[in-house]
Amino acid sequence: MGDVELLALYWTVSGPTEAHTGREWSLFDFRDRCAEAEKVGFQGIGLWHADLEHVLENRSLGEMKQILDDHGMKYLQLEFLENWFLDQEDERRSASDERRELLFEAAAELDALHIKVGNIPGTPCDVAQVAEKYAQLCVDAAQRTSADVVYEFMPFDVNVRSVDTALRVVEGAGANGGVAIDTWHMAKLGIAPDELRRIPLERLKWVELSDGQIEDMPDPVDETVNHRRLPGEGEFDIRGYVGVCRDMGYDGPWGVEVLSEELRNLPMTEIFKRSYETTIAQFEPVAA
Repeated sequence: MGDVELLALYWTVSGPTEAHTGREWSLFDFRDRCAEAEKVGFQGIGLWHADLEHVLENRSLGEMKQILDDHGMKYLQLEFLENWFLDQEDERRSASDERRELLFEAAAELDALHIKVGNIPGTPCDVAQVAEKYAQLCVDAAQRTSADVVYEFMPFDVNVRSVDTALRVVEGAGANGGVAIDTWHMAKLGIAPDELRRIPLERLKWVELSDGQIEDMPDPVDETVNHRRLPGEGEFDIRGYVGVCRDMGYDGPWGVEVLSEELRNLPMTEIFKRSYETTIAQFEPVAA
């Protein structure tokens, strides 16, 4: 499986954090995370904006880049930018613009693969405006960094909940724009693997793998942030999504994004080891 490159995304390996409800920065040292990722076979890692801010309290971007290089981290994902599609006078847009500066500066200095954007809060907006602002965001990014700007659509996104609508958002963007596919969100939106074939290859910028149960739990937020499963340990057709993306010609790295209370409470070494081993197994031939 030497041709498969995996990224240990932030929420998978952050340890005992409180996603979207409390302390979002990791107690695991940044250097230790990179070292552990290298040890088990990951080719990159991810950083959430709050954790990036926390790391920068004690390290410079230059020092972070050196640590990434020292541990063979070829790829870095930065996230998450929201409310960038709102009008300029909206105070939520002002907060978004501040975060945009942080992420763009870090992406340039750390040579990030991409910056992930979307609509986690579920802020209503006309799709035409979302598409217009997304195109502008990509232009802005291209002037600052080589990182792509990938749009992740999800059940919480009240504006974009289908492949076709996601394509409407990204079709007018520059070459640095495209869709991010997360198998958790696809399964929960009822989007089967074959539906991804409608995405032009040049717009399929990123794929994340996460497993879970088909039947929704009573609290969708709790399920999303606490009850995902490692790839292959749930009911989703992970191999199906992988197979379709590879058949389409996707040859980029793959992210592992598993928000799981159970996983977060394991020792750091076990979190990294299990995350890598379960995911890489999804690319191995099925035994006859």
